[in-house]
Amino acid sequence: MRNLLNFNQQQLAEYFQSIGEKPFRAKQLMRWMHHFGMYDFEQMTDIAKPLRERLAREASITPPSVSLEQISNDGTRKWLIDTGAGNGVETVFIPEDDRGTLCVSSQVGCALECTFCSTGRQGFNRNLTVAEIIGQLWLANHSLRQDADYGLLAKDDRIISNVVMMGMGEPLANYDNVVTAMQIMLDDSAYGLSRRRVTLSTSGLVPAMDRLKEDCPVALAVSLHAPNDKLRDEIVPINKKYPLKELMAACLRYLEKAPRDFVTFEYVMLDGVNDTLEHAKQLLQVVKDVPCKFNLIPFNPFPDSGYETSKPDNIRRFRDVLMQAGYVVTTRKTRGDDIDAACGQLAGKVQDKTRRTERKKIMRITPLEIAA
Repeated sequence: MRNLLNFNQQQLAEYFQSIGEKPFRAKQLMRWMHHFGMYDFEQMTDIAKPLRERLAREASITPPSVSLEQISNDGTRKWLIDTGAGNGVETVFIPEDDRGTLCVSSQVGCALECTFCSTGRQGFNRNLTVAEIIGQLWLANHSLRQDADYGLLAKDDRIISNVVMMGMGEPLANYDNVVTAMQIMLDDSAYGLSRRRVTLSTSGLVPAMDRLKEDCPVALAVSLHAPNDKLRDEIVPINKKYPLKELMAACLRYLEKAPRDFVTFEYVMLDGVNDTLEHAKQLLQVVKDVPCKFNLIPFNPFPDSGYETSKPDNIRRFRDVLMQAGYVVTTRKTRGDDIDAACGQLAGKVQDKTRRTERKKIMRITPLEIAA
């Protein structure tokens, strides 16, 4: 039985044509599924009854199930999504005065092994399907709208105004499914988000960045975290394959078609590792040719990480060096850390197919070891 959440509008049109129906049915179904959050074909009143009955026999609209929902003291929400076989991914909603941002996962675990990331420590199991990716937005919308119906939230047609592909996993390592899911997010018959309000964060898979520029250019964030190749090789190992020079060139190429005229560079602040004034000056040299903004992220601790959060004064001094050079710099607020929903803390449940924990002990790199 087909799960129709796996299809974008074009794919749905092809499906309807294959069963002898008019392609315009795809637009109708997209609105029912995504705009109205409907999963019962019988209630789709502008679709002919015989077709509704056939869809009920041959297809389904099946979002993933929620194992656990938690609400932080600051209003941040986290859902643990059951992906089967003892696995789970996490989705986070961050409410702010002027927006509501949903952080969406793309993989069960992650194979890139960034040393400061809780997800990366757990290994990798599999890619999420389109239904599991877009299903996170479907479920969050459903949950938040229910709360609005009961007066727990302000009534709003679009409670979720922004989506960031920054949850568990490297989105560009699950390219086809992530792009299809983002096409649904952008579809006016579904969620109608603008390209400026959908952001994909990558650690720097250069060939996939070039593909994304052509297929589905959305706002781009790059997980940089180091100002030189030696350090980045250590803490973001994909840098060994796509070093900083190649990554910066890819960023420039991406901006040719990007919906924003800048790249956001994300930089987790690790005490004594990447947060000195010299590191800030090196960073300016690395990005000098790329129109960009910086998002400094205080490290959010997790057990056995081996790292500590940079001291507030060090973050401030680092920020000032960048700002004095004329860059826009934000320091990310830590949201949802009381429910482990902050940046870098998402872990979910991962049955590690890479056998990372069997092959070696959990890597514990001290600041002195990295700086040496």
